[in-house]
Amino acid sequence: MIVTLDGPAGAGKSTTARALAARLGWCYLDTGAMYRTVALVALEHGLPLDDGPRLAALVESLVIRFCQGRVFVGDRDVSDAIRTEEVTQATRPVADAPAVREAMKHLQRRLAEGLDLVTEGRDQGSEVFPAAELKVFLTASPEERARRRHREELARGSTGSLDAVLAAQARRDEGDRNRPVGAMRPAFDAVVFETDGLAPDEVLARLVELVDARRPREARP
Repeated sequence: MIVTLDGPAGAGKSTTARALAARLGWCYLDTGAMYRTVALVALEHGLPLDDGPRLAALVESLVIRFCQGRVFVGDRDVSDAIRTEEVTQATRPVADAPAVREAMKHLQRRLAEGLDLVTEGRDQGSEVFPAAELKVFLTASPEERARRRHREELARGSTGSLDAVLAAQARRDEGDRNRPVGAMRPAFDAVVFETDGLAPDEVLARLVELVDARRPREARP
């Protein structure tokens, strides 16, 4: 069974997807980490970030895998290297390239074959796994998402203001909605789940209920 979690930045997709996969004992596919990994290797090889065909060929050559919450290319652990600011800046043009999105879509489908899987991103339900048994569009109000992100940044030592976070978030939302490929949008049959005022445990409990309702009867515990 495949569960997709899509939605805007700051909605808690990654944290929720990890928690859901752990609760269910399923695999978790971190698509953002996959795009970051491609960007990292492209930078290391000096590939132009606007050369879609060469980047797509790079995707096809990489062996990306996840193990115990870490990200590997082959046997190399890149979990920390993909979180640098340089890689963050490089990831957007890489992820915007149509050829890369197409190559990554096929790679993600191959990784999911035969697995019970929770995957998250922007287009997992709408584009990558249109036949997923459960598609959720996880969201919250812009103000709520900005407050969450601001708290995270303060915990990391940032001194930025909430207004600055909200403005940056608005710009990212606009860009994500208007991407030429992989645009952020709910699948037509997605469950839109607004999480304002809900604690993480409450969100997780609701998702588990949704999974249980969609899970094939013979697969239920």
